[in-house]
Amino acid sequence: MPYSTLTLQIEAELATVTLNRPEKRNAISTEMIEELLAALAEAESSPARVVILTGAGKAFCSGMDLESLKALAQQSPQQSLEDSKRMARMFRRLWSYPKPLIAAVNGPAIAGGCAIATLCDFTLAVPEAQFGYTEVRIGFIPAIVSVFLVRQIGEKRARDLLLTGRILDAGEAHEMGLVTEVVPPEKLMDSARELAEALIASSPTSLARTKRLLCETAADQIDRALALAIEENARIRATSDFREGLASFLEKRKPNWSGS
Repeated sequence: MPYSTLTLQIEAELATVTLNRPEKRNAISTEMIEELLAALAEAESSPARVVILTGAGKAFCSGMDLESLKALAQQSPQQSLEDSKRMARMFRRLWSYPKPLIAAVNGPAIAGGCAIATLCDFTLAVPEAQFGYTEVRIGFIPAIVSVFLVRQIGEKRARDLLLTGRILDAGEAHEMGLVTEVVPPEKLMDSARELAEALIASSPTSLARTKRLLCETAADQIDRALALAIEENARIRATSDFREGLASFLEKRKPNWSGS
């Protein structure tokens, strides 16, 4: 199918999905979420055995699109809930994808973009890449990604990143376990393809069953936590701090928090 926010290239046993909104730093929109889910489904049904996910231009993914952020303030409670469910569906799909996923992080991966990058099985990043969950800075809450992040790096480190909203460089992200390997920019895609070739050399049945085992043992806990996170993600949008944080971000000024 044709895509407008990304490209999908399938060459024999390797599929490459490229987030393709470089003029928007590959920011997430509702359309991109739906297209990413569709591209993953297309790659799953294809002969490809490994999927590489990367970004066009200088950024991997800068988080939510500004137009999408503006729309959040106008949403009804039901729309906020559906929007939260959509995001959760994308994150869970990445986490449980049946074929190996390799993120080739070519630049900043922030907020939702950070989740996309780090929920892949392998995350390769250039030294210039940046990572962070910045939601608290704009009165939002990193509810959905917290479900996965605590499992990835432990509660203490997750609290550090989610409560401070600070930005990590690729080296610190590697030390924390968010990044598998830091590679030079000119070798990023070659390294991703070499890793893909090593995975393709293994038994497809073994890889699929190993991934299924890893996910199935945690699925019930993940789904219960996601249900709570979706509700919290929707509820925060009715607060004064969320409206102020969003307005201050869009207006490029310091927020005036009310604590309500």
